[in-house]
Amino acid sequence: MIWLKNFARTKFTQGALYEIGSAMSLFQIKNYADEFFAILEGKQLPTLVSEDETVALVAHDITQVTRDFILKTLSQELKGHPFADFVAHLLNQMDYHTRVSPPGPDGGIDIIAHRDELGFEPPLIKVQVKSSEANIGDPTVSSLYGKVEPNEFGLLVTLGGFTKAAINFANGKTNLRLIDGDELVNLILAHYEQFDSRYKGVLPLTRVFIPEPIVEQES
Repeated sequence: MIWLKNFARTKFTQGALYEIGSAMSLFQIKNYADEFFAILEGKQLPTLVSEDETVALVAHDITQVTRDFILKTLSQELKGHPFADFVAHLLNQMDYHTRVSPPGPDGGIDIIAHRDELGFEPPLIKVQVKSSEANIGDPTVSSLYGKVEPNEFGLLVTLGGFTKAAINFANGKTNLRLIDGDELVNLILAHYEQFDSRYKGVLPLTRVFIPEPIVEQES
């Protein structure tokens, strides 16, 4: 490898910097090759943040990589009953008290959540969790709802998504809530700082700041 010249990082767009940001010993520049050649030839490129259209792309990529990491880790490390323990821990951080069903047949209810310490005050929340990444259909959702009394709430949490029929069924019930993988990640990020060391070890994350795209105000 031969180094031709040194240039300040501020001469490049955010996208070009991101493409080489994780480079180890060998790498190939593809998407922003023209920009690097232009800099080598001494051409002046616009590098103002307000003119850098790659800022939004980089911010989106970083965010998406983090979200994918969370879902992939949960699906691999907390498959089955451990996922119920994790969801219960998340609910604890949201100021709910929880009781997790022991491993084995649970009648379709994995967690009982409630606001008071003893669990006497209504409403109770009956929670079912699915560590599968497949879409959950209407039969599973309606089966859970069949176990929910009028003064109770049903909650189904999955790493995947829900079919249109399942969503339509839940939309017609005021005491039934569906949380898919995307919304679960939102809740995890919102309450991550409160997680105990066990789950921070499973999901090692650190807080970082990424550029927020500049939105021009209409005159």
